[in-house]
Amino acid sequence: MDQQTDSYRIRLARPNEVPRLQEIEDEAGTIFSGLGLIHQALDVSFPLDDLARLVGMGQVWVGCQEDGLLVGMVIASVREGAAYVEEMDVLPEHGRRGLGARLLACVCAWAKAQGHAAVTLSTFRDVPWNGPFYRKQGPAARGVDTGHAGDPREGVAARPLCRAGVHAPGRDRRRG
Repeated sequence: MDQQTDSYRIRLARPNEVPRLQEIEDEAGTIFSGLGLIHQALDVSFPLDDLARLVGMGQVWVGCQEDGLLVGMVIASVREGAAYVEEMDVLPEHGRRGLGARLLACVCAWAKAQGHAAVTLSTFRDVPWNGPFYRKQGPAARGVDTGHAGDPREGVAARPLCRAGVHAPGRDRRRG
């Protein structure tokens, strides 16, 4: 497997790419099949209207192959005064190449520029690849594991990913 990360370009998503972003989310989500984490009735894609709004606000970044094909994305918003990773997806065949870490680094840089004190996210606690990935992103990603009140998914953890100005994930260690 090619571990090179230079073959991917990161940029802001464009409004005409919203349908492709949903395709990436749906395809990347197939890696959770069979883990018993997602109830079919609750497994819905990120709302297209919200996605289009966040693209328009410059809060969605994409990872592209050299030919321009989108293969990954991260969606950021603001919740309770902190930047929040709403969704991050990398197509399975492009995983473990540093793209995810580079996408998260974009969110951390954006959060710092916007004056947010932290970047947070919610993730499944018991997925074998999630914990190691986020722990590699820096000291703050090892911090809080409080659960996420009101989240209908089981096994979800809210965790600070980075403190803006302290550490931007993906600069030293990369994995997608």
